[in-house]
Amino acid sequence: MATVTLEDVRKVYRGGVAAVKGVTLDIADGEFVSLVGPSGCGKSTTLNLIAGLETLSGGTLRIDGDVVNDLSPKERDVAMVFQSYALYPHLDVARNLAFPLEVAGLPRADIDARVREVASMLGLEALLSRRPKALSGGQRQRVALGRALVRRPKVFLFDEPLSNLDAGLRAQMRGEIKKLHERLRATFIYVTHDQVEAMTLSDRVVVMSQGEVQQVAPPRELYDAPANLFVAGFFGSPRINEVKPRTLGLEGEDRVLGLRPEHLEVLPSAASAGALMGRVYLVEPMGAECWVTVEVEGERLVARAPGDFRASSGAQVALRFEASRLREFDARTGLARSVG
Repeated sequence: MATVTLEDVRKVYRGGVAAVKGVTLDIADGEFVSLVGPSGCGKSTTLNLIAGLETLSGGTLRIDGDVVNDLSPKERDVAMVFQSYALYPHLDVARNLAFPLEVAGLPRADIDARVREVASMLGLEALLSRRPKALSGGQRQRVALGRALVRRPKVFLFDEPLSNLDAGLRAQMRGEIKKLHERLRATFIYVTHDQVEAMTLSDRVVVMSQGEVQQVAPPRELYDAPANLFVAGFFGSPRINEVKPRTLGLEGEDRVLGLRPEHLEVLPSAASAGALMGRVYLVEPMGAECWVTVEVEGERLVARAPGDFRASSGAQVALRFEASRLREFDARTGLARSVG
């Protein structure tokens, strides 16, 4: 397999529109790295630069130590799995899987052996004679994965491959992709806007905004120690509470405090001594727990309550949190700093 290195990689389109602004990143051999961020943040453009589908405006791109800036996609030895599957509708599954090997001129015996191997790996044996229109969304995505696998490339690239699937199939395919990576130990670079996909699949996550990298870290570190308010707000559902210190009875106008909803607890009694007091704005039952939006000092905070919590709008409630759970950010720059 291969390492992938980006050094000050940039992409500027006609008219001076900068889609990627100086991305520097080292991806280890066999690592699963996800690029995440909102639409237009530059993640797909970065993936296309790695694939060779876009030309660099600046910087250096290396695969396995070799500079590939001027190499074609074929010469880079990468395989891409697209959101749209990109299957040939007039070919059956077996021919779709075999096609890249046929183009490469491999002997028929080798092609057949690789197709059988990949079909077995992905559970496609019974589907080899079907055409794409006769397949479900999940089956089509497995064929798209298989077509990348059969090539045995240095690097696998995924551009939002599960976006067209419903929630149940997405969860199933996430599990299949994760197990596939564990089996192959190949280098996977995965683009998604879905924080759940990024958190559950990745060894490390690259968070992007407006063409720039905001933070690169393992999923747990991103959640527990975000580098700035953007990263803090991107990960977590419900979204992290961004609170003025005075709302929590604390000092400091030059800072914003971050408090995850699961770390802000609705107490059984509104008369709890020393508790933060507020009034219920909204209750959202989620089964095992409830998310309760509470108005405190003119701000709305989301807190966790037991699944059987009941309260009408405007009811007074008490809230409790641990100071150690607070995350502090500079009010001007949004950058994280230690709580003091």
